[in-house]
Parts: sequence; structure tokens; C-alpha cells
Amino acid sequence: MQFHLNGFHAGDPCLQPAKEGVHNHELPEAVDVLIAGSGPAGLVLATQLSTFPNIVTRILERRSGPLLMGQADGVACRTVEMFNAFGLADRLLREAYWVNETVFWRPDASHRGSITRTGRVQDTEDGLSEFPHLIVNQARIQDYLLESMEKSSRRLVPDYNWEIVDLARDDTNPYPVQVTLRRTDPGHEGQERQIRARYVVGCDGARSVVRGAIGQQLRGDAANHAWGVMDVLAVTDFPDIRLKAAVQSATGGNLLIIPREGGHLVRFYVDLGIVDQDNRQSIRQTSIEQMVSIARSILHPYTLDVKEVAWSSVYEVGQRLTDRFDDSLDQQGDEREPRVFIAGDACHTHSAKAGQGMNVSMQDTYNLGWKIAAVLEGRSDATLLKTYSQERQPVAQELIDFDKHWAALMGGRPKDPDNPDSSGIDPAEVQEYFVRAGRYTAGVATRYKPGMLTGEGHWQHLAEGLHIGSRFHSAPVIRLADAKPVHLGHTACADGRWTLYAFSDKEQTGLRGLCNFLSEAASPSLRRIAALSADMDGILDVRAIFQQPHRTLRLEDLPPLLLPRKGRYGLIDYEKVFTADSRLDVFALRGIDRERGAMVLVRPDQFIAHVLPLDGYEVLEAFLRPVFSCE
Repeated sequence: MQFHLNGFHAGDPCLQPAKEGVHNHELPEAVDVLIAGSGPAGLVLATQLSTFPNIVTRILERRSGPLLMGQADGVACRTVEMFNAFGLADRLLREAYWVNETVFWRPDASHRGSITRTGRVQDTEDGLSEFPHLIVNQARIQDYLLESMEKSSRRLVPDYNWEIVDLARDDTNPYPVQVTLRRTDPGHEGQERQIRARYVVGCDGARSVVRGAIGQQLRGDAANHAWGVMDVLAVTDFPDIRLKAAVQSATGGNLLIIPREGGHLVRFYVDLGIVDQDNRQSIRQTSIEQMVSIARSILHPYTLDVKEVAWSSVYEVGQRLTDRFDDSLDQQGDEREPRVFIAGDACHTHSAKAGQGMNVSMQDTYNLGWKIAAVLEGRSDATLLKTYSQERQPVAQELIDFDKHWAALMGGRPKDPDNPDSSGIDPAEVQEYFVRAGRYTAGVATRYKPGMLTGEGHWQHLAEGLHIGSRFHSAPVIRLADAKPVHLGHTACADGRWTLYAFSDKEQTGLRGLCNFLSEAASPSLRRIAALSADMDGILDVRAIFQQPHRTLRLEDLPPLLLPRKGRYGLIDYEKVFTADSRLDVFALRGIDRERGAMVLVRPDQFIAHVLPLDGYEVLEAFLRPVFSCE
């Protein structure tokens, strides 16, 4: 983390100077971005946009205040990587439960009425991410984001007790979306007002009003299986109560146990069975006493004494998806600039078994936020916004396909080993599928197809372990200026900048040639990009990684591009240059060509846009030109 760039300031370095004239007391008549819903998706978007002082963002929430308890809890490795870009990963890691191993229990072969442990596996394979899979209350995740928003220069806080009831679009107005709002607080219920916005993002859940207003519908399988969920403080002799556990019983149903943060709280997902029209209402009314009773039956012969229930709910599993995540088609089916977007449960719903709902929802708006900012600040053309639905809708479809299989495995009755012809799920298949799907549940399996923001793989062989279209897989390096061991990917911040990682060739001539080319900004495209900010660094963050040990390189011999002067004092940025760590060599770990080196271009959302040779200047320019409206 860097600070004091424009002068020394005592106190919390995360607290940004407030933008003059900013206040959050009353809703203005018009905003740049209006967000409906302060769940994880809405808050990730608001937090990202709050870092741009000139973008007016407001986030509405129909509740009277922040979430306090319950709902989602699983934080995938990829999501922790994202939170690190917001400067929040350390808090997550300190407070959360770390999912290190998962155990599998099934009916005892000799006593079918009892359960026995049949497997134990590492939760996340080695080397998949520098961060673990975490469990933490969704409300705490939202607290981190709320605090980050409020410390931004815009001092952004949600507008509680407001909901969107309708919206209409008029492209002749500079603020094309007219939104009708209604108050929900006691004494003011039903009062309405209107506000205009350049863009509206519906993060307002499975019953999204925004989704309906743009003519989108959730399509897919109706719910056919129900689960009860409860966060409890309990005394039990079940030996794996502090491990993630998938339990299948012969007759009592299935159970998923998720230890929670703090060392004592535990979440139980309790199988309530198949849902049909005859039993739907009674299942929805399942009491906490009934849930506890079912959990006890499944855990037999072990005991379960629930002392306190912190939160509980009943939900039905259903996988549904909208056709698109924006309003880029008008009523006649003609293409137009998207102005209204939907994210999270507003456009895809699924079970909680895969632990991906909240994670994929936050990745939705992490993908969208930097794109909206780039268009509003004039760095990119509005065509950039069409890539949001093009990229994220297929990811949601993959999640639903995965979730259907995983939910069926978790909800199925185990096969009787004494009766080969019996129907049901082989418990060994559950464990096998869990291991096979590890990359997916860690959140690192997403890979965008070639397009405006993702290049073709002609030079992929130069960096075989950094796959184009996938998230940038970090690795340990040594920072040259202060010899500090750091993770290369942790240099990225959620500030809308692209990153160009330049991995040096063996002789360094290719890297130095690239630095000279970028410094001179000889082409019209580069001059255009440099002009979008005070300097090139404000748009394209160039980082160099050398093969030599850090003690053999001299700081004074580096190209000027790698020691840029910044801020009102022209202070030197000493954090642009790294060397390979002799213990974990990034060139070996990520398959970087040692003779030729490589350029790895990474988008603001940490996904790899392109892999190029160090002298691939023309290809780099050609790729960036449409992204930065240089054509």
C-alpha cells in the first residue's frame, strides 16, 4: 500500500481526503450510477465506483440498515484475491474460518442406521491460490465494503429505506434512465419520488424489479428440493464438527456441516427432502426444532445438543437464469447502448451447496464496475459495456450446470452396498466429484473467450501458466528497491487501471526496448492513452520482473519508465520492479520463456487480456486501440 504521495497526512492512510462539496444526506435529482440493493454484489460495485471522485454513485436499500446476520458465508479463493485488490483481504483472513480439509461420512456398512467417516481430502489443491477458502458471515463481508466506501473521497453510504418500483428510458436525455423510488420507512411508507441516472444496476435479488423493468425473466428448473439452514452454538461428540463435512445417512437424509468463524459457531444445511405441490407449504414452515431433530437423526450415533440458534431459514433449490444481463436490445430487438444492468440473484439463482452464489455475484459487479467507470471518465467507448453480459452470462450458465450436478449428489439418498440394484448415489462419487471440481469451487475456473477484452492465444507459449482469459495467477517475487518478498498479483488495486507485467528476457534487451517504446509514446494510440491521465501510469501500470537475483541488479541502471515520478512533488515510485525469488521462481512457476520473456496484459478486474512477446508493440497497440477509444 502506498500513501503520502501528495503530502504527509497523519492518521488512517485508508481515509481519503473528501471531495469538496460531497454530501450524502439527500438524494440528488440526477446521478451517474444508481445501484439497487446493498447486498454483496451491490456493495462491491459501489465500493469500486467510490474510488472515482468524479463519478456520482448512490446505492439504495429497502431495509432500514445494514445486514446483521445470516445468508451466505462461503468465500472462494478467487474472491479473497479480489478483496485483496480492495485492501480488505487481511481482515477477512484474520476473522474467517479457514476451510483446510473436507471430510465425507456415509452409512456404516455393518450398521446402516449409523454413519462412519469414509474420506478426508484437502479442500483446495496446492498452488491453486495464495489464499485459502474462507467462511465468514455475509454481514461481516458487507461491513468491510461499507467501511471502505465511507473512507473513499466520496464518503459513500447507502440510502436506506428506499426501493425502486419502476424505471423508464429516454435516450434524448443526458441522464437517460428515469427511476421511480418509494420509501419503506415507518411513517413515510409509499411516498414516491423520481431520480434520473446515466446507468442503473439492479442488485435487488431474485424478485428484482429492475429485471422486470427491462423485460428479462428468470428461466430454468423450478425448485424441487428443500434445505433448512441454521447457525448454531452446540455441544456434540461428532468428532469432525470443526471440519467441513458432507454426511449421508441411510434413512434420515443428508447434512452439510460448515464450521463458522470464532471457533464455536457451526452452520448446518439440513436435507428436508423433495418438494412438490402437496408438501411445499409444510416444508416452508419447518420449525427450528424439526431441523435440529433431523440433524440429530442424520448424525446418529453421535449426539447434538443445540444451545442457541443464531439464525435459521428454509429455502428451495432452483437453478434459473436470464437471457442477458442488460437492456442492450430495445423492444423491437434492435441493438443499443446498454444503460440498465442486472447482477447476482437478479439474473441467476441456484443452491447454496456449491458455495458460489455470493462469490459469482460479486465477480459480476467487479467485472462491470471498472467498465462503467472507464466509459463515464471518457477512457473507453460505450461499446465496452456490452462485454459485461457477453462475459458474465456464460459464467452464470456454467455455475448452474455445476450446481445441478452437485445439488443432486448432495441431496440424493446413498446407494445400499448390499443391494447392487438399488437406486441412489454412490457416496464415493460425492467425494470424487468434490475433488474433481476443486478449481471451480475455488472460483478460479472462469475463462473468458476471445473478444474485445481477451486476445487470441498465438503467443500463449511464452507464459504457459498464465492463461489468456483466466484470472492472473499470482506468485512470490522480491521487490528490488527494498528487497521485500511480496506477491506479484498484490500490486493490483481496484482502481480501474490496466497492468502490464513485463517478464524480462535473458539478456534484458527486449525488456529495455519495451520500456523505451512505452516511454516515447511514439504512436497516436499511446499518446491518446497517456493523455487520458496525467501520465501513462494512471492508465497502464507497468511492472517489470527480472530473472536475476535482486542483489545483482542496480536501481540506478533501470529505465526511467520503471522509476516514474508522480504526484505534486514528483516523488519516485520505487515499487515497479521485482526479481525472481530463488526459492519459488515465478518464471518456473508460471512457465515464462526465459530466453524471450513475455508481456502479460491484465485487465482492471485481474483477468489476463493478452500474452505477447516483449517486442510485440504493434499487436499491443492494436489490442488497446478499441478499448481506449483510439480508433
